[in-house]
Amino acid sequence: MNIALFSDTFFPEVNGVATSVTSLFNLLNKMGHNCYVVTTTSAKYVTYKNNVIGIPGLELKQLYGYRAAFIFNSKAFKLIKSLKLDIIHVNTEFGIGQFGFSVAKRLNIPSVYTYHTMYEDYTYYATKGYFDRFSKWAIREFTRSSMIRASEIICPSEKTEVYLRSIGLEKMINVVPTGFDFSRFQNYDIEEVERIKKEHNLEEKFILLCLGRLAKEKSFDILIDGYKEFLDYYHDKKTMMIFVGAGPAENELIKQAKELNISDRVLFLGKVNLTKVPLFYGLSNLFLNASISETQGLTFMEAMAAHRPILCRFDNNLVNVINNKVTGFFFQDEHDFKFKLHEIMSYSDEDLNKICDNAYNSISMFSDNTFYKNIMEVYKRAIRKNW
Repeated sequence: MNIALFSDTFFPEVNGVATSVTSLFNLLNKMGHNCYVVTTTSAKYVTYKNNVIGIPGLELKQLYGYRAAFIFNSKAFKLIKSLKLDIIHVNTEFGIGQFGFSVAKRLNIPSVYTYHTMYEDYTYYATKGYFDRFSKWAIREFTRSSMIRASEIICPSEKTEVYLRSIGLEKMINVVPTGFDFSRFQNYDIEEVERIKKEHNLEEKFILLCLGRLAKEKSFDILIDGYKEFLDYYHDKKTMMIFVGAGPAENELIKQAKELNISDRVLFLGKVNLTKVPLFYGLSNLFLNASISETQGLTFMEAMAAHRPILCRFDNNLVNVINNKVTGFFFQDEHDFKFKLHEIMSYSDEDLNKICDNAYNSISMFSDNTFYKNIMEVYKRAIRKNW
């Protein structure tokens, strides 16, 4: 098949959508298809290299490097038309997404749409708290109207399916969890891991890893508050919390740690190259996450693939991903966090390894092979609808 993925964000950008689209792009090409990506670029003209078409976009600094492109580009359209596409897969509602739907209509090509992002959790970037109810209503209406244009709809989890039904979407929804390559989270350079530990004085420390885009909706502030309570309650001297990633909330989080007088126990390493991400799972002892805005939670599965235990805030989205005290651990809030962290640290290495083994075995449904099989069924159904 000739397939085009339309997305506002793509490798080397580090976020959930970029990771999902990049994984699918690599997988489809690996399986013998001709897969292309239509995305944004910082260049002032349309680019085309290695099956990636870049359309000039305006950077939205408040959204941490996201770019917004116009909903139509004639030069890109001519290039896309020459690819003789069989199907278009839209991965965003906005500029590039609308362009994808427009191309599908003009060329009479079936379209598949994947809902990746709970946009209602992001309205504060635009509203700053004003007219927030109206903004959320507008987002719901826009999301529903965009999906109606697609031949088939995909969402990555049951939580997202429930949300889409709640906003009035009546079309069939395919729940297809994003797959990824587990092996890169297992085959990392151990010597490089030790070098990073030594560079940042992390040797002999129990390392708590917080990894991802540092933004308000990710709730990293809850982890810092919970860690402060843990340090005060247990007077611990062995742990270190490290943040890997960057984003609009980074300065606020640094300030929070400073005001709580725990700056010496919280390390911010900033944005790292995507290829180096497995190294940080490798050097950690426990992966932390407090976000309840995820549609699937790829970082949870990355940690599980890297054989690292997980402590995360309970969310319905994770019910089929994490089984408490069997494949990972849940906490409820910053006050509960300290007790759960202490409990995990009291586990023997043998017991933690068993939980990590259970976690790894539980993520087979997210393998590349399973994902490929499911995604191709959706593509074929969309194509049949267009006959």
